[in-house]
Formats: sequence, C-alpha cells, structure tokens
Amino acid sequence: MKLSFLPEPLDAVIFDMDGTLLDTERMHHVAMADAARVLGTEIDDALFTRLVGVHRDVNRVVLAEHMGDGFPLDDFYADADARFLVASRDGVPLRPGVVALLDHLRERGVPCAIATSTASPDAEAALTRAGLIHHFDVVVTRSDVVNPKPAPDPYLLAAERLGVRPAHCLAVEDSPNGIRAAAAAGMATVMVPDLLPATEATRALTVATLESLTEILDALIARG
Repeated sequence: MKLSFLPEPLDAVIFDMDGTLLDTERMHHVAMADAARVLGTEIDDALFTRLVGVHRDVNRVVLAEHMGDGFPLDDFYADADARFLVASRDGVPLRPGVVALLDHLRERGVPCAIATSTASPDAEAALTRAGLIHHFDVVVTRSDVVNPKPAPDPYLLAAERLGVRPAHCLAVEDSPNGIRAAAAAGMATVMVPDLLPATEATRALTVATLESLTEILDALIARG
C-alpha cells in the first residue's frame, strides 16, 4: 500500500461534497437537462462537464454565453433546483466507501471538514439528508467566502476554523476546479474522479489519483 499521499502528521481531512462524498452530479445533470428541455433547449454531456465543480456564479456565465440572449436563467435554475430537491427527498446516494472512511476518521479522532462550492443552507441540508452532517466539525460553503474555488479560500478557511495547519491536511476532491483550490492552499490533495477523469494537469497538482475513497481508508489502516 502506497502511504506517501498521507501527510505526517495528519491534522485533518477536508472533503469536497458533491461528486466526492455525495453522488449527486448525475442527479444535477438530469434535473438541469429536464429543465432545459422544458424551455426548448438541451444541456448535453459536453456542456454539463463545463459546469462540474464550478460554483453557481460561473455556471450562470457559462450558460448565458452558451444559450444566448433571452434565455431565462432565473426560471431555468428555479425549475432545475426544484427538480433536484424532489429527486433527493428519497435520499442522496453516496460515493463508494464514504461511511466507512468517515467512521474510521471519527473513531481515530481526526477532525473533518467540508469545503464546497454549494451555498448555505443547501450544503448543510444535503449533508443532513445524506446522514453525514454529524461527521463534520466544520462546513465551509460558497456563502462563507468572497473568492470560491478555484481560489484556495474555502480550504484555508476550513483549516483555520479547525485550528489545523494546511500543510498537514489531506484534501479530497473529484474535479479540477477543486483540486486547484486545495493545492493552492498548500494541502496534500488526492483526486477521486467522478464525472471528470484525471488529466496531466490534475496529476501535477495532486499527491495521488485514487479509484475510490476506500483507498484512503486502506492507507490509514495500513499506517496504523
């Protein structure tokens, strides 16, 4: 087992949320595609990948440029958000290995935080619906920072609120935007890809690219 991606000592683990812990990106895609279809247009896979791991402000700019003048962005987002909320009421699916990893970190007394581009109170509500909110000492959302990802601010604020050193934090991400943020914060960053594959650029910024969160748990157990 390769252990070199774990900081020594490990002060804390800071996670992205959507696509990293919550398997929600596909749900967002379906909700947005359905909302766009009602308005007589399409959001295909290529367009949606430009929106993954990007906060709403930038998403609006991307969609406005793609859809052109006259596209009712506010109506679109209101419909897409409502569709996502309905879909998530029966439960939010988790990425493989989430619960076992978070349980292990809690048992070992390792502080955990969230650094997400989702705004409050939506982020906290999603974690609550998923049954994960109690695992986190700190939740930093888009609402907490002036400069969201890919700026390092969300990760730096999470470390500050935890009272830990960024260089001794492990950051876990699934998208290039988040990876740039965590790496810029000086954290040991691992990528667990979801919809977007690893690239040369992400590999250059990360200490490891893993197939699942279970590999982090395995490394922690092996190190003891």
